[in-house]
Amino acid sequence: MNGAGNLMDFLDEPFPDVATYEDFHTIDWLREKSRDTDRHRKITSKSKESLWELIKSLLDAWSGWVVMLLIGLLSGSLAGVIDLAVDWMTDLKEGVCLSAFWYSHEQCCWTSNQTTFADRDKCPEWKKWAELMTGSAEGAGAYVLNYFLYTLWALFFSFLAVSLVRVFAPYACGSGIPEIKTILSGFIIRGYLGKWTLLIKTVTLVLAVSSGLSLGKEGPLVHVACCCGNLFCSLFSKYSKNEGKRREVLSAAAAAGVSVAFGAPIGGVLFSLEEVSYYFPLKTLWRSFFAALVAAFTLRSINPFGNSRLVLFYVEYHTPWYMAELLPFILLGVFGGLWGALFIRANIAWCRRRKTTLLGKYPVIEVLVVTGLTALLAYPNPYTRRSTSQLISELFNDCGALESSQLCDYINSNNTTRPVDDIPDRPAGPGVYAALWQLTLALAFKILITIFTFGMKIPSGLFIPSMAVGAIAGRIVGIAVEQMAYHHHDWIIFRSWCRPGADCVTPGLYAMVGAAACLGGVTRMTVSLVVIMFELTGGLEYIVPLMAAAVTSKWVADAFGKEGIYESHIQLNGYPYLDVRDEFTHRTLAADVMRPRRSDPPLAVLTQDSTTVEDVEALIKDTDYNGFPVVVSRESERLIGFVQRRDLTLAIKSARQKQDGVVSSSVVYFTEDAPLLPASNPQPLKLRRILNLSPFTVTDHTPMETVVDIFRKLGLRQCLVTRSGRLLGIITKKDVLRHMAQMMNQDPESIMFN
Repeated sequence: MNGAGNLMDFLDEPFPDVATYEDFHTIDWLREKSRDTDRHRKITSKSKESLWELIKSLLDAWSGWVVMLLIGLLSGSLAGVIDLAVDWMTDLKEGVCLSAFWYSHEQCCWTSNQTTFADRDKCPEWKKWAELMTGSAEGAGAYVLNYFLYTLWALFFSFLAVSLVRVFAPYACGSGIPEIKTILSGFIIRGYLGKWTLLIKTVTLVLAVSSGLSLGKEGPLVHVACCCGNLFCSLFSKYSKNEGKRREVLSAAAAAGVSVAFGAPIGGVLFSLEEVSYYFPLKTLWRSFFAALVAAFTLRSINPFGNSRLVLFYVEYHTPWYMAELLPFILLGVFGGLWGALFIRANIAWCRRRKTTLLGKYPVIEVLVVTGLTALLAYPNPYTRRSTSQLISELFNDCGALESSQLCDYINSNNTTRPVDDIPDRPAGPGVYAALWQLTLALAFKILITIFTFGMKIPSGLFIPSMAVGAIAGRIVGIAVEQMAYHHHDWIIFRSWCRPGADCVTPGLYAMVGAAACLGGVTRMTVSLVVIMFELTGGLEYIVPLMAAAVTSKWVADAFGKEGIYESHIQLNGYPYLDVRDEFTHRTLAADVMRPRRSDPPLAVLTQDSTTVEDVEALIKDTDYNGFPVVVSRESERLIGFVQRRDLTLAIKSARQKQDGVVSSSVVYFTEDAPLLPASNPQPLKLRRILNLSPFTVTDHTPMETVVDIFRKLGLRQCLVTRSGRLLGIITKKDVLRHMAQMMNQDPESIMFN
């Protein structure tokens, strides 16, 4: 007789890949949390045995902070390199520095001894391409040659970017934030945060931004930082072997990405909390703050813009805002909300067309056509020719006495004796009116071209183009209010706060408020957006205008649809993302959603002591389910537990290699003790260790509102439906998503990842 005592539970020794997940599957948060608790308990108990074990436990406790330090250092360094490279390559489209070809236009003229203050953008060391080739800097021929070479460089950069993405790392395209949100919610996309993706995204981001396309580097920097986080997770088994812990690190990495993108460490932490993270415990908040701090410090040490600031468009205003100005600020909020709603609808329609037509099969041609159109239309207008970050910087700027911008071409009074930072409102000169026309054309161009640019097969962020649209609109409104206040200071709305000769209105502030409104309208950010904007400007007193604009833009945009651009792209791609902010108000029950339905075949289950290895292998081969409920017997249907498909496959494969006598007719046991068997019977296989004895269950009369809430808050992968302990069916995360889509009159299959 084979006694139960001789039965080997071969899982007493762990084997590789058990409890891991396959590609495009959802993790089980409760299981990951339980595994980490067991691991921590084991380390704590061992630490009392010897000094070496105590040191190991201390190293384990500190590993989280070490990972944060490494993420901050690498993401800050990469952001600095990207900023420097973009600066140089953007200027390379127009000319080259003869004294050192690796200098950008600004750096070239800094080093020159012949630069005058009035013409600080002109120096003999910097040559435009036409001047270098023909010796002539002026005239129609030089203009046409510069125009042609500008377009050629743009096409070359974008072709290189799309080719590298297509050949080496297809996941490096887009902004990456919709996928990061989905990954942080528990979805597995292997390779999305890999080493190749990190390398190619970093290189192609520089090329894409330098090509002059209407896109930014801020969103992709979040993806780059998360790739850094994933890279360092692989160094520590605490994170590499636990998908739940890995996502805590990725949440902190996202904060570091925004920190270096905007020079806003606190805004980065709030962005991760408000916008991308699904599970954000207090411990992750502290670590996110540390990672964002280290990343910002590293970028500040590199000083890519040479102004001791973390971003190109840092500004400081000296004039307070007045209560009457809240009206134009709120109007800018309305504009931002309308632009956000328009952009999301138009961009999603275009991306859907790309997916369903031949357009999607020719990404290289699409990128080249959009780049060619962008370059041809952008070059004649000085406000669209320069990089979008430089444009925003100029629009944010306050017109001081030393400004040479066309936007600051005001008619000065000769008897003005005031401090430099307190210049009174003045009548607009011809330069301002010319700039207004150019900005109006730039606004129409940016609104249109961004719709077709976002979503192409190159790295493309949306923060900067959205801010540019808002900043242009805001600056136009600001100049209009400023001129009204100057020419009609006796009107009742200006009389109380704007006396003649005073510096009342700051057009740059309107640009900043407009930028916040448009970014809020597209992304639906509120708190993190306001914090990012005041960290950009260093002005706490402008929080109220920013809050008014951000809230107004969200309200207006929400009136046209609750989803922001990232949620819309998640839906378009069919990622299984259960948004915490979605409300489920329908009166359906678990029994209405569970499978099997009446017309379906019975639920595939395993019994605790009467299933053979052959039966299990046949079940795995004939079905594609992620796991199987285990019951006492098919007659009673009393639930014992739940076993994952992958664990079952690996366990049987490993048992055949390691355990003698396991054959196809061997009985699989999920019980604590196997019964005594005749000696002629083949060696049984005990798999109790891979059985989850406490699967989450609900009754068939549980309201779906509660079930949806449970899936959201506990991050469940599946939930079993029972009645009086008897198994009735199963509800998976995809069943919940299908049901929610059905209730909203959408195609339930459209939300499935393909």
